[in-house]
Amino acid sequence: MADKKQDRTQDKNLDNEAPLEKKLEDLYKLIDGMEVALMTTRRPDGYLVSRPMQTQQRTSGTDLWFMANLESHKLEELATDPHVNLAYYRDRTREWVSVSGTAIISRDKRLIRELYEPDWRAWLGDEGGARDGGPDDPRIALILVEAHSVTYLKKDRPMPVVLFNIVKGMVTGEQPKTGDLRELTERELKQAPQIEQREPLL
Repeated sequence: MADKKQDRTQDKNLDNEAPLEKKLEDLYKLIDGMEVALMTTRRPDGYLVSRPMQTQQRTSGTDLWFMANLESHKLEELATDPHVNLAYYRDRTREWVSVSGTAIISRDKRLIRELYEPDWRAWLGDEGGARDGGPDDPRIALILVEAHSVTYLKKDRPMPVVLFNIVKGMVTGEQPKTGDLRELTERELKQAPQIEQREPLL
């Protein structure tokens, strides 16, 4: 019964009729406004594990860059299975983004220096010598996530209106419309670099 209610809620919010340009524009705004994603990977024993990762850059389209420590378990997991999911969530508005994609590990020194942020030192720690958390630290690697499909919920109405609809739904039993639930396929995502008008970040 609960599953049927959930399906009706999703149907109420489903908005895949929006033009591709609009779907991409709203997706970019959501990702650019949510710094941290939960990255889910598969361990060698087959079980899933999630960990918070800070998005460093979004290139033209939906390819996302993250910094990682070469000595961490997640890189072992990606070597076994490169498929990942990124889950973004904004508590204030309850908007969210789910990105399914493939991770590629890079040790490109030029890119590392280009993307480097001083706060990386806090995550890596200073062990002395070259392992000082700086841009030339040999422990630093980059993870590029190439998106294959995306689902997100975008709020396009004021929160008081959303809350009113929820309360109304509790009284009437009618499923409330809380936002626009949209899906982007791999084919649509491949069109993103051609559609996006702003300059790429890299």
